[in-house]
Amino acid sequence: MVSIAINKGHQNIAMLGIGAYRPRRIVSNDEVCETLDSTDEWIYDRSGIRNRRWVSGDESLRSMAVAAGERAIKNSGVDRSKIGALILASSTWPDITPHGGPTVAHDLGINGIPAFDLVSGCGGFGYGLAVAADLLRSGSADYVLLIGAETMSFSLDPHDRGTAFIFGDGAGAVVIGPSQENGISPAVWGSDGENASAIGQNFNILEMMDRAESYQGKDPETDPVGRMLLRMEGPRVFRWAAVTLPRALASALDVAGVSKDDIEVFVPHQANARINELMKKNLGLADDIPMANDIENTGNTSAASIPLAIEEMLVTGKAKGGQLALLLAFGAGLSYAGQVAVLPPAPTEASF
Repeated sequence: MVSIAINKGHQNIAMLGIGAYRPRRIVSNDEVCETLDSTDEWIYDRSGIRNRRWVSGDESLRSMAVAAGERAIKNSGVDRSKIGALILASSTWPDITPHGGPTVAHDLGINGIPAFDLVSGCGGFGYGLAVAADLLRSGSADYVLLIGAETMSFSLDPHDRGTAFIFGDGAGAVVIGPSQENGISPAVWGSDGENASAIGQNFNILEMMDRAESYQGKDPETDPVGRMLLRMEGPRVFRWAAVTLPRALASALDVAGVSKDDIEVFVPHQANARINELMKKNLGLADDIPMANDIENTGNTSAASIPLAIEEMLVTGKAKGGQLALLLAFGAGLSYAGQVAVLPPAPTEASF
């Protein structure tokens, strides 16, 4: 019998560099409330959000993903010719076909590598990190560029008190590759399809057909046909998160072989400041452990939120490269992914 060759991968891997892009336009709660029947105080009390970023002008999901990826490559010090795969974690790429990964790879000057989209809502970065780690450990690539990018503002109903004030746009990216010591634990991930309908998008097919002619010749990145409006059952998601996520975090620590006392930084998905505070308390993390709070001025950027939050902490000095962090992504699906990871070096080229 013929023996088929296998790849030899890298068991010790880490995030080697990080990059991000934040849209120029800052949208305050007061601006949101010009349309939404709410107040700045009500929004901040329930979500922890004061401002968010929305794309404007020539900005698009494509341009943000490329900018974040470019910065991650530069900050990693890895020659782009060594990047063997690109993963684009996004739920808002404007086309189903062609998918975004190959286009972004081309724009970054790494055309020809395997490049694909990963759609897992707000859990996208965690799922992408798990897939990238397995690609490296299996020998399918030596370096992987993982990008989380979203234009959530395109899917918002400005009158919906459940979603209009929560979401923002942005992109974050990391280069993952071999390292002397292992810097990324196995993932603890899962999903709950029974509660999938708690977060979703709705659209009227007849309305989309009526509008189709008026969108002829327009750019689908800035003028998506038949915009699908995001809906979310906030209390239902909160109850699910309160039960499921503390267990996932505890399991992530066990799988990584570390204790809660070893954790130096907590970086949960930036969905809701109240949920994050509850998770930190239930896990028993020390009060003085820094916790990401990028949601206050960036909003919930779905698959982009964790790399954006890491970058913000590194740039502002709230965290340092080399510290041990507990990461948790969660959201639509409903899905979640938790990992323990060593933070990459602080970026020399930052997003703000």
